[in-house]
Parts: sequence; C-alpha cells; structure tokens
Amino acid sequence: MATDWLMIGLVVLVAIVVGWVLGTFFARKKEDERVSYEREDAISRSRSVLTGQMSEQIAPFLPDFPYKPTEVKFLGKPIDFIAFKGLDDVPSEIVFVEVKTGKSKLNANQQKIKQLIKEKKVSWEEYRPMRSPPKPL
Repeated sequence: MATDWLMIGLVVLVAIVVGWVLGTFFARKKEDERVSYEREDAISRSRSVLTGQMSEQIAPFLPDFPYKPTEVKFLGKPIDFIAFKGLDDVPSEIVFVEVKTGKSKLNANQQKIKQLIKEKKVSWEEYRPMRSPPKPL
C-alpha cells in the first residue's frame, strides 16, 4: 500500500516536471517567435519610413510630379512642399503638397492643416525685425 502511494507520488512528480519542462520550452519558443515577428515588423516599418522620406525628397524630379522642381520649396514637416505654380513666369497659385507612398495617410496635424486651407484660413504676414541695439562704447 505504501509503495502504491509512493508510485503515485512519483508519477505525479514526473508529470509535474515534464509539464514544467514542456511549458518552459513552448513559452520560450513562443517568445522567440514574438521577438522575431516584432523585429521583422520594426525593420519593415523602418523601410517604409525611409522609402517615404526618400520619395518626399525626389518627388519634384519624378516625371508625373505636377509642378516644376524650380516651383517647389521643401518644408518636410508638417507639410512636404509649398508649390508656387508659375513661379518661373508669373506666379498664379500657391499649393501645399504632401507626398504619400503606399497606404500611408495624413496624420492629425496634416488633416487639420488641410482643413484650414480648404476653409481659406490662410493669411500673409510680413515681419521686420527691430533695428539692432546700439553697440556699447
């Protein structure tokens, strides 16, 4: 009878150890797969960002870009370009240009700027700095 309990205890102990070893193995495997996925995802996102930044810089030189490279001025943030349509001859229009690649979308600030432009909440301001203070003697 005591040997039966001892055998049952031993079987339970072996089952616990085997379960713990298998659980640890599968948890590590799952963690390794997660890390691998996150690493690949980060690399993919980084490539997308770099591709987008490169596209922004070369966009005015692409054949289907709607403005001449001499008509656009690069800002980068929050909007990529301001195009001065007709700048080479007689300026006729000012256009804000945002370059997007793939499935990228306007961020919240860009959406707000687009809305302000469409609502014609755009103005001109001229700034003239004050004269320099006199130099000490």
